[in-house]
Amino acid sequence: MKKEILLPVLLLSFMMMMACGRKAKNSENANTMTSGYIKIAVDQTVQNVIHNEIEVFQNLYPVKIEPIYTSEQEAIELLKKDSVRLAITARKLSQAELSYFHEKTFQPEMIRIAIDGVAIITHPSNKDSVISVKDMKRILTGEVKQWNQIYPNSKLGKIQVVFDNTNSSIVRYANDSICRDKPLSRDLSALELNEQVVEHVAKVPNALGLIGVNHISDMNDSLVVDFTSKIRVMKVSYDDNANADNSVQPLQYYLYNAEYPFRREIFILLNDPRGELPKGFTRFIVGDKGQRIIKRTGLLPSTMPIQAVKIVNKTQNLKQTEDLVQNLGNIH
Repeated sequence: MKKEILLPVLLLSFMMMMACGRKAKNSENANTMTSGYIKIAVDQTVQNVIHNEIEVFQNLYPVKIEPIYTSEQEAIELLKKDSVRLAITARKLSQAELSYFHEKTFQPEMIRIAIDGVAIITHPSNKDSVISVKDMKRILTGEVKQWNQIYPNSKLGKIQVVFDNTNSSIVRYANDSICRDKPLSRDLSALELNEQVVEHVAKVPNALGLIGVNHISDMNDSLVVDFTSKIRVMKVSYDDNANADNSVQPLQYYLYNAEYPFRREIFILLNDPRGELPKGFTRFIVGDKGQRIIKRTGLLPSTMPIQAVKIVNKTQNLKQTEDLVQNLGNIH
């Protein structure tokens, strides 16, 4: 008799445990615009700014966002595989990529969130601090290989160009937007991360690196402050004869008015048909709080007014920070 009673009780307990387990699992997977858990893919060249966006968003809402910092192309591949529903890259989806999603009846969104710059960095001992777009192209295509071919008084020898990695958005930008009609030289070196490019350039006097501006622009970040003390950020000019008067660094004001030549757009690529947490995080980034974070980290916010500030070089004994323009209006 006891066995006959015990068996139904055990079965009932087991069923209740299974039901509770399913409920807990469903609860964990239930995302809203401001709650739940997601993974996102992020171009590692904008890692600093997106890390700050995630940190603030998680402090405001009961969410957990797990970023995968990777190359631009890998971020898009993860989006295509449906491993993530949100990717942050330095380009829009290509027509072929859009067709891939459309064939699966998806209609991905492409939302611009910022304007970034590609910074050219050198060793602090390198006295040549200005360069033209023309000469950067000559260096990247291998037409110029020695520093003294551009700067006759230079004693640094061979120019060692370093990128983050071969699949990065910066390599693509250099190929598509700087070199354009000529291929990149095979002599260029690839490391892995923007941070490694900074560390390498800081140690090698003849090196020249290309990195995302956000890795050297957020003066509230102690790591960024440390980086900027180790390297020199070159000024770039559209003029073939670059000099201190016609060249600028990738500061917000010069990104805004396009005086800095090497600027690029940053996009959220969103494939979230149900409008859940990926959509909510996107709305946060393009909203007031998210755009202020972008502004603070040195990139140009895409949808809010900015105050442009000219940063002067203290070593030249110039006057202190000077306001150039206030409330430039929305950037379109």
